[in-house]
Amino acid sequence: MAIVINGSGTVTGLAVGGLPDGTVDNGTVASGIASSKLTGALPAISGASLANLPPQGRKNIIINGDMQVAQRATTSTSTGYQTVDRWQMGANVGVTQSQIALTSGEAYDAGFRSAFKLTNTGAIDTTASQYVSCFQNIEAQSLAKSGWSYTKPSSSITISFWIKSSVAGTYYVNPMSQDGTKKVYPQSFSLNANAWTKVEKTYVGLSSLAFSSDTGNGMQLHISPFYGTNFTDSGVSTSAWSNYGSATRFPDFAQNWGASTGATWEITGVQLELGSTASDFEHRTYSEELALCQRYFYKLQSAFVCTAATGFVFNLQFPVTMRASPSQSHSYSGVANDVYRIANGATPTFVPNGIFTSAEGLKHGYDFDGGFTAGEGYVSDWLFSAEL
Repeated sequence: MAIVINGSGTVTGLAVGGLPDGTVDNGTVASGIASSKLTGALPAISGASLANLPPQGRKNIIINGDMQVAQRATTSTSTGYQTVDRWQMGANVGVTQSQIALTSGEAYDAGFRSAFKLTNTGAIDTTASQYVSCFQNIEAQSLAKSGWSYTKPSSSITISFWIKSSVAGTYYVNPMSQDGTKKVYPQSFSLNANAWTKVEKTYVGLSSLAFSSDTGNGMQLHISPFYGTNFTDSGVSTSAWSNYGSATRFPDFAQNWGASTGATWEITGVQLELGSTASDFEHRTYSEELALCQRYFYKLQSAFVCTAATGFVFNLQFPVTMRASPSQSHSYSGVANDVYRIANGATPTFVPNGIFTSAEGLKHGYDFDGGFTAGEGYVSDWLFSAEL
């Protein structure tokens, strides 16, 4: 069957309501149904509002929430930024932090293939002063521009994550605000030993919350195994924002996660989003997540060939603009001066000369004291950090 609309507006070959083909001409269907009967208006939609819709773009404010990027290393016994990008481990007892692969379990079934793991290697025996923490610093402008009306109790954000601990008990997730008067709002969750659990917690706005539209630290999101009583108080609210205090960060922990060595803490799928309910995790590709991480840390294995025996100059453009002009260092394990000489002979001593660094890149000059001849070169890991 062909439907034809001619220049005069006549439609032929149109079947209406299961009737035989008819012709619509001058407002009448050949079958006798007036075309006026075929018109109408959609019913009004009551109560609909386009206000407070989430902004376009990434919904997850957390970076590397699925723990897939680890530019520095996959395991370390040091604190701070050492393994999984954007995630820090703080502790004053022995703890190993690692990026681990997931091969089974509920978090694996939900699509996660990596996790951030803490393993206790030194028993917590002083439950007042010792602590083990897992947290991410969130850039202030990411919160200020998220669409969360954080000064209004009617507006909410929701935190969700998958977590597993070898020690059963009650733990806390705590988004500690860093701008203005610092605030805390710990909420508790319960874990069975060695079982993955999906946790979801919602936080409403507060008139005295403040987040600057800048590149500073706006929030520390803590999801932590243990804090001693020097940092906790039984009176800390778990149902509202309260002022931060060094001794009132959390309520008292009901259990000592690190009472014996070997305790483990695994987390993945961390999402912070606008609204009062948790949605499905925003899975991003590795390249997308890597670019977001490189705003804060960039690792380059570089190789340079010298054209003379006295020094060299090079320019480097970062793959993304970093949060701020980064600090820099070299790393090459087991080699003097953090430099590996490609040619045979003694490793030269390098002296920085004429360094200029910005958030976009750097111009770097080096003089060296012997060791090289023209045409030789070196390789080295160059580390650039603009972390919060």
